[in-house]
Amino acid sequence: MQPPTIAQLVDLLPGYVPGEDHLFLAADGAARARLDGIEYDSGYQPIFDAGHAGITQSLSASPHDVAHFGDEIGFQGMLRRVDEPHSPTDPLSYIDDASHLVGMDRLSRMLHAINFFGAGRPSMLFLSVHEHLLKSVKYDHGRHFSELLLNLGLNPARIVIELPESAVAHRTFVGYLIKSYQSFGFKVAGNLPNAGQILSVPDMGRLDFIKISATTALRDSMVKPLVSYAARLKTPLIFKHVDNATQFEMLLQFDVRFVQGALFSPLPEPALKN
Repeated sequence: MQPPTIAQLVDLLPGYVPGEDHLFLAADGAARARLDGIEYDSGYQPIFDAGHAGITQSLSASPHDVAHFGDEIGFQGMLRRVDEPHSPTDPLSYIDDASHLVGMDRLSRMLHAINFFGAGRPSMLFLSVHEHLLKSVKYDHGRHFSELLLNLGLNPARIVIELPESAVAHRTFVGYLIKSYQSFGFKVAGNLPNAGQILSVPDMGRLDFIKISATTALRDSMVKPLVSYAARLKTPLIFKHVDNATQFEMLLQFDVRFVQGALFSPLPEPALKN
């Protein structure tokens, strides 16, 4: 069956979200969100499997050639202000009100999903969840988002919900979150606040992915033990924030496979780029 287009998904959305009038179709054919007079769109940062083709070439030959870094296993959805598309600042950082932040967090995930699926992008979509939303929802985390996706004809199994470091640091709470999101069809990734936290992963539940800052792991000389322990857990380990060629080459020395960062995509790709 032909997947719905972005325009079709935007048209369908009000039927499932009463009063949803701040997500609209822009002139370029992508979905956008409007809140407090500010327009936002979706950007996507690729996550590569560097264990496949291309990694033996010189990085200076083609620093942003997709095939050079391996296969894309997924894309990180990133919110961008339309009037400041090149700003690295998190657009949600200016919001102080918790309920306002929760609403924008939910809206941004729906925006990314519509632009991702509607444009026919392949692989998986990684979506962060703000800690304020995790605290405000008492139970059944993921139920509302899953039901909305299914009503729109979209598959939650292609979405990876990313839990923030603050949640991963509390093993009882994160264990509940993992089971809840997975019960509603999502995959789950946990962002580790530090390398030592990986030792608690077996007590949390079955994470589908683990993520950690490459900068932190390299600084603490923890890349090799992290890769080894993740292999024992049989859980893919993604090194994020890979910002330069030196970091990438150091990671490859320890057989790191999954990478993400500014080196591979200095700015998130626009919503409609395939």
